[in-house]
Amino acid sequence: MFLWGRWRHDMVAVGALLICVVIGLVPANDAFAGFGHPAVITIGCVLVLSHGLQTSGAIDALSDRILPTSFGPTVTIAAITGLATVLSAFMNNVGALALLMPVAIQTAAKQGLPPGKVLMPLAFGSILGGMTTLIGTPPNLIVSSFRATSGGGSFAMFDFTPVGLATAAVAVTFVALVGWRLVPSRNGAGGAEFDTGTYLTEARVPEKSKSVGKSLREIEEVLDEADAQIVGLVRNEVRVTAPNPTRTVLAGDILVIEADPKALASVLSTLGLKLEEAVNHDDDAEEEEGTEAKTSNFSASPANKKDKTEDDEAATEKPARLDEILLKELAVLPNSNLAGRSATDIRLRTTFGINLLAISHLGRRSITRLRTASIQPGDLLLMQGTQESILEFAAQHGCVPLAERTLRIPDKRQALTATAIMLAAIGGAAFGLVPAAIAFASGVLACMALQVVPPRRVYDAIDWPVIVLVAALIPVAGAMATTGAADVVARVLLTSIAQGHPIIALVLILIVTMTLSDFMNNAATAAVMCPIAIGTAKTLGVNLDPFLMAVAIGASCAFLTPIGHQNNTLILGPGGFQFGDYWRLGLPLEIIVVAVSVPMILWVWPL
Repeated sequence: MFLWGRWRHDMVAVGALLICVVIGLVPANDAFAGFGHPAVITIGCVLVLSHGLQTSGAIDALSDRILPTSFGPTVTIAAITGLATVLSAFMNNVGALALLMPVAIQTAAKQGLPPGKVLMPLAFGSILGGMTTLIGTPPNLIVSSFRATSGGGSFAMFDFTPVGLATAAVAVTFVALVGWRLVPSRNGAGGAEFDTGTYLTEARVPEKSKSVGKSLREIEEVLDEADAQIVGLVRNEVRVTAPNPTRTVLAGDILVIEADPKALASVLSTLGLKLEEAVNHDDDAEEEEGTEAKTSNFSASPANKKDKTEDDEAATEKPARLDEILLKELAVLPNSNLAGRSATDIRLRTTFGINLLAISHLGRRSITRLRTASIQPGDLLLMQGTQESILEFAAQHGCVPLAERTLRIPDKRQALTATAIMLAAIGGAAFGLVPAAIAFASGVLACMALQVVPPRRVYDAIDWPVIVLVAALIPVAGAMATTGAADVVARVLLTSIAQGHPIIALVLILIVTMTLSDFMNNAATAAVMCPIAIGTAKTLGVNLDPFLMAVAIGASCAFLTPIGHQNNTLILGPGGFQFGDYWRLGLPLEIIVVAVSVPMILWVWPL
């Protein structure tokens, strides 16, 4: 059923669990004990902490400082692949890929390469990094739990590191020097990255901003690196179009910046600017301006009196909490009633409690202030507010959200907090101060308390199908061991192929696990293969650790197909790949993994 793919993997796992309960292989009282298993708790907590690193901008800041910008493709691909490998050792590897994908696509464009030439090494690097630590990937936690149930105790945080690091280092070196050249040249799918044009954004210069005292020319040198530019300046409510580059920037100035949406966050962070509409300032002036504009544009009619009453009621509503606020892009539909109106005209902040942070006019440049800029069909609006408020606004005024895309504005304090919490959790688990599940659960609680991951968003950060998959398969895998099914499979493998040779059996377990992981979810592969690996070791009368480590390595090496790992699937569209494109780099990579990992396993974990 996993290989068939008709049902989602968590459905298959729950179905297998229920069948085992019905036919008496798993006691009904123990059917859902897996949901309280430490491995399941740890997986969920690591996903939340990874989300905190992602949304706070910690990884964005790291990539900006580490990734080279002026080297050739080999060095650049090596750097981005290496960074993905390091990140995925300590955070969810899907999250690591998602963070670096926009960087990879931009890098490919600058180097004149098809996007897939950078995306596939990036995806494979993020998968390889998972094998280096206990929390790097769910299969490692599953393998550790099986070792604990076998009486050997759980693996420690860095027990995977000697074998995993050596294997990942050799594999990433191959990918960076030779492997990326094996990737077929394809054009990325058009729908994977939509072009939103450039945003026209107002950014205020705070008192302690690093931009204070600089000339506009100095600031534009920074903006040039992000393909952005200054198109205006507002000082004392007076707008200057095309200001003199020698003009000195003062605190309180508002810079009108034209920037690509993907570069907007980094521009604000680098220059120490704040989005004008997000700055806490007195709204009275705006409300007065809004009233004047409403009077001049709409005469006092019954409909407008109703609008005014609703506005007054809305103004008395309780403001949204900080943990509910998000940024969202909206596209203005052709039949929208916003055509020709501005944020002030519709009393956007008062009526809906949301801010208009930026407008993309798709080729048209406005010379008015953002709040009074005329909105037209086809424009893209960057909105700040609660999910409910933004969706209500979109429904009433004929707008649609662009996919699920949100924009992260880095917060230095939150980024440092998220990093400190993750390091503390890793340290607590690595030095044995507390069990891994307790360490990372404490980290999640700290993230919630300090608003790194708002409480309302915590459960959105968890990949629930993976949680259900692992929790459901733990009792099923236990039944494989208690009924002797795993021993039967192990004996067949040993007698027909390995013929009693432990090293051949070890290689066989590794290759079978790798093959299954190319077609099955890697967590499911680990849960299926661990009992077989343990049965094989017991039948041979040797140490079970090498065989469990082989399962961990094999489950993290799905390089032959786009369906073996989520990261392979994520790059399928943007890279323009076909199903058969992966093996060209994936096959030699898997051969290298076997050649490096088997000797390392035998050296670090003797039979």
